[in-house]
Amino acid sequence: MVICQRCLDEIVPLENAAMPGRTVVQWDKDDCEDLGIIKVDLLGLGMMAALQDALELARQRGRGFDLAGIPKDDAATFELMQKADTVGTFQVESRAQMATLPRMKPACFYDVAIEVAIIRPGPIGGGLTHPYLQRRSGREKVTYMHPDLEPVLARTLGVPLFQEQMLRIAMVVAGFDGSQAEELRRAISFHRSDERMKKVVVKLRAAMTERKVAAETQEQIVHALSSFALYGFPESHAISFALLAYASCWLKVHRAPEFYCALLNNQPMGFYSPATLMKDGKRRGVMFRPVCVVRSEVACRIEEDGSIRVGLAYVRGLHRARAAALVEERNRGPFAGLADFLKRVPLQKTERRVLARIGALNFPGEQRRSTLWKVEGLWDGDSLLAGAEGQRSSPAPLAAMNPLERLQADYEGTGVTTGPHPMSFLRAGLGAITRASDLARVRNGRIVVIAGQVICRQRPGTAKGNVFISLEDETGVANAFVRSELFEKLRLIITHEPFLEIEGPLQNKEGVISILAQEIRPLDAPARMETQSYDFR
Repeated sequence: MVICQRCLDEIVPLENAAMPGRTVVQWDKDDCEDLGIIKVDLLGLGMMAALQDALELARQRGRGFDLAGIPKDDAATFELMQKADTVGTFQVESRAQMATLPRMKPACFYDVAIEVAIIRPGPIGGGLTHPYLQRRSGREKVTYMHPDLEPVLARTLGVPLFQEQMLRIAMVVAGFDGSQAEELRRAISFHRSDERMKKVVVKLRAAMTERKVAAETQEQIVHALSSFALYGFPESHAISFALLAYASCWLKVHRAPEFYCALLNNQPMGFYSPATLMKDGKRRGVMFRPVCVVRSEVACRIEEDGSIRVGLAYVRGLHRARAAALVEERNRGPFAGLADFLKRVPLQKTERRVLARIGALNFPGEQRRSTLWKVEGLWDGDSLLAGAEGQRSSPAPLAAMNPLERLQADYEGTGVTTGPHPMSFLRAGLGAITRASDLARVRNGRIVVIAGQVICRQRPGTAKGNVFISLEDETGVANAFVRSELFEKLRLIITHEPFLEIEGPLQNKEGVISILAQEIRPLDAPARMETQSYDFR
């Protein structure tokens, strides 16, 4: 967004954007800043919408809260973080964050700001993350690159984690004034140029040399600056993000139905699919109920007993406008039965079929295959066929779906299921497989086999080609570390198989549990399931 006093085309050249009705400035935003034009960056976050929705849901249920009034010292919230039970929360739900939280053990709000900032390419690539954690645990002595930097770095145990600290370091050690510090800030921003960075480093070195700063200290400071050029957080940004991270964790602890319902209504967002979010909520005691044309709204909603009813928006192939029309028609009067529903709600054949397959048309006395049979014979798109008014059509000759078939239909029709986890159907046929919930009781270094549905594959740029895989079973999530050589060898299996079996030694360090993969095998799924996973993003 660019702000100026006169017409914008008198200040900068404009052009039409690809989106109709939109205009863009032809100049780069950094060039606009060089010319003194005021620039405002707006960052849209899905979690902000989810928090707003959760707040409204809580208000409707008489459990209202004020985001600004959430206590910042809630013990249960910090316990959740320390256990890395953060699926679905903001910023602290990634695999890297979950591996850091038990070591970091955040115990106050500022700790959350540090947690948000420390798992970034800048601190990780610059070798700042490990020293901070070592110092925090008391395994390493707190030291400072220069004696004068203690006031600047004391809050972060001598490790520069924030952009503001980098600017203060330059001002304290090199004597930079405000304009030089601003030049440094722009050089270490994410979109900086190598040329600009080199010029600033030359000035910084010259100033430090003039002040007789030791060569070793100079190298430490320049290295830290270069790391921030990869992407370092301003402290103000980290604190803003920490507020959302803390609030989402507080909601998960104290307003779980509202938290999960809001998340499901604001997809896609975050690291995990709606199916994984629902299983996580179920393990925390939240009940989820399937799509039902008698009870479901377009969006997910919380029912009187605190359970979450999956919304019609999750039905694949059901046009949103027809879902809204369905709810509107139902509000005029309840449906008397399947025939009444089909008569009053005009749907396409494919929409009728998917609603029947997922059990959304299970009126009293009906089951999925009987409704499938009847929707094919009761309604021809214009009028009810003969005998339909009184539900006198011939009985369905099809056997009822078994639990596995219902599960498959759920995934195909909605991408989620309120029924058992797929692994519960595989468990009896597996060998010595350790469940995710049992890993904490396994001795460190012992060879174990884990198995589950792949919900996340990550290969961050700072991992040197290594891959992190998360497998979900009916008890929780197990994590595996795959070395780059093994990943390249088994790339097709790892990237294409929805269910995997991974064998290797268990590593339990400071409460962070992972399997060092030595063997990876595909696991035959009980049925074809269109599952989602967060892959390489």
